[in-house]
Amino acid sequence: MTRVFNFSAGPATLPEPVLCQARDEMLDWHGIGASIVEISHRSTEFIEVAATAEADLRTLLSIPDDYAVLFLGGGATTQQALLALNFAAPGQAADYVVTGHWGRTAIRQASPYVRVNVAADSEAGGYRSVPARDSWRLTPGAAYVHVTANETIHGVEMREVPEVGTVPLFADFSSSIASEPIDIGRYGLVYAGAQKNLGPVGIAVVIVRRELLERAGQARAPILDYREHAARDSMLNTPPTWNWYLAGLVFKWMLAEGGVAEFARRSVAKSGSVYQAIDQSDGFYRNEVEATARSRMNVPFFLPDETLTARFVAESRAAGLLALKGHKAVGGIRASLYNALPMAAVDALTGFMRDFKKRNG
Repeated sequence: MTRVFNFSAGPATLPEPVLCQARDEMLDWHGIGASIVEISHRSTEFIEVAATAEADLRTLLSIPDDYAVLFLGGGATTQQALLALNFAAPGQAADYVVTGHWGRTAIRQASPYVRVNVAADSEAGGYRSVPARDSWRLTPGAAYVHVTANETIHGVEMREVPEVGTVPLFADFSSSIASEPIDIGRYGLVYAGAQKNLGPVGIAVVIVRRELLERAGQARAPILDYREHAARDSMLNTPPTWNWYLAGLVFKWMLAEGGVAEFARRSVAKSGSVYQAIDQSDGFYRNEVEATARSRMNVPFFLPDETLTARFVAESRAAGLLALKGHKAVGGIRASLYNALPMAAVDALTGFMRDFKKRNG
C-alpha cells in the first residue's frame, strides 16, 4: 500500500507511527486480551490511558495547574454553544471578533443563549485580515471576548494575543493548537477539535481556568455543564474512548519529536515554502490574505480561472496529493499543513505547483 500526502483540513493526516501503533494494539491492548475500545471507560486500564493523555497534553502545552482540562465529544462547534450556557448570565452580552467562517459559526451557536456583540468583523474586506485591536468595540461587563485563533477556510491567523482587560478571553484554537507555544495564562478558556493537530475526529479539548467554572451561567442539563464534566474527569457519560486513546498517542508522538517548539519551527518552514511558491509564480497563483495575517496551518490560493483550478485538483490527486480542493465557501485551492504533515509533502506540493505552472502558465 502506498500512502498519499494528505492536505485535508480535517479530519486530517495523522502521524504514521501513531497509526501503526494503534493497528498493532487494536485487538489486544497491552496483553489484556481485548481492544482498548472494548473495555469500560471506568476500568483501571482506561483511566490510566486518560490520565496519561491529560498529563502529556499539560506538558505539551505548558498548561498551568489552575486550569482544568476536559476531553469531550461534540467537536468545537458544540463547545461554541456551551460557552454561552456555562459562562454568561441570562441576558448578558458577549463580544465576538469575526475573522472568517468559523467566527461567524461561533456566533450562530451562541446567539440563542447570549446577547452577541460583534466587536469587530473583517467580512467587508473579504476576510483577508485581522481587524486592528484599536477598532474593536468591546462591551463593558461582557461575559467574555471570543476570537478564532486561526480561520481554517479563509487562511487568516491571529498571531498576537489581544489585550481585553479583565474580561476573560476565549479562543477557538482548533486549527493551530500545538503548532507554536501558547501562553495559556493569557486566556480564560481555549478549545479545539482534535481532528487537525491533536488527533482524530470525534473528541474536543477544552482548557479552562478553574475559577471560571464557579460561574452560575444559565439553566442547563448536567450533561451540558462543564463543572459536572470537570468534577468527573470528563467521564460524566461514556466518552469517545478510542478517540481519546488515539489523541493520547499523538501527544506522546509530539513530545518525542521535540514538542511544540519543534512543531513551530516546522510550521514556519512548511508554510514559508508554499507561500514562496505562490509569491514567486508571477501571479499564476495568488493568496489574498494580508501578509501579517497569513495562516501557517491553512494556505488557500487561487489560479487564473476555474478550468485550471479543476485541472490542478485532478492532476494533483493523481500525483498523490490528496484533498487540495478549496472549501466551497471560497473555492480555489487549500493546502492544510498540520503538525503530522511532513516536509516531504510540502516539497512534493511545491514541486507540483511549479511544474503545473510551467505546463499551463
